[in-house]
Amino acid sequence: MNEMLAKSSYFGLFFGLLMFWAGTKISARLKNSLANPLLIAAGAVILFLVTFRVDYETFNQGIAHLTYFLTPATVALAIPMYRQVSLLQRNMKAILLSILSGIAANVLCILGLCLLFGLDAELYHSLLPKSVTTAIAIGVSSEIGGVPSLTVAAVVITGLFGSSVARIVCRVCRIKNPVAIGLACGNSAHAIGTVAALEIGEIEGAMSGLAMVVAGVLTAVLAPFAAGLL
Repeated sequence: MNEMLAKSSYFGLFFGLLMFWAGTKISARLKNSLANPLLIAAGAVILFLVTFRVDYETFNQGIAHLTYFLTPATVALAIPMYRQVSLLQRNMKAILLSILSGIAANVLCILGLCLLFGLDAELYHSLLPKSVTTAIAIGVSSEIGGVPSLTVAAVVITGLFGSSVARIVCRVCRIKNPVAIGLACGNSAHAIGTVAALEIGEIEGAMSGLAMVVAGVLTAVLAPFAAGLL
């Protein structure tokens, strides 16, 4: 199987897109926030790789083409932010306080769990940037002594989980304010959470995009200090 896939530079690309398309159809039919298209697609790809014993490096030859669209897709998140610039200005203090609170909660939760389960400092440093976008998380993890590959896995899991339970958490906690919903999604689940926020509404998407960017910058600045806690 590996030899066959190695001869096809685009198999991973088309298979990944096919699985995501199937995930959107399943999600639309089930109408359940837990049936996240990204989660379904990721699960299907993992199952395929394990079942047919395909090396990730071989599969990634094709799927890597999708990474070219990561930058323009992230930049496109600025559009809803621009449309809601007046709302951002009116709520700037609350937004900054919310993002700082989210970063502090992330650090304290990770530190507490590491102390509870007796995990070492390297694992703690790897998990610290789990709630920011991948590009920033990798750089932060490398600088503070973490394992970048472990950080990437934590970032993906955090994003998928956050986007899957966002609607449920908001409904259970009776959170209806669009600004609060957006900030929570972007601050806790980065880009994947922002996609989920955009599905809820434009204001939620704009706030989530802002939270993702600001949280990423602040995490990069504050992570070295947080790393010294363990």
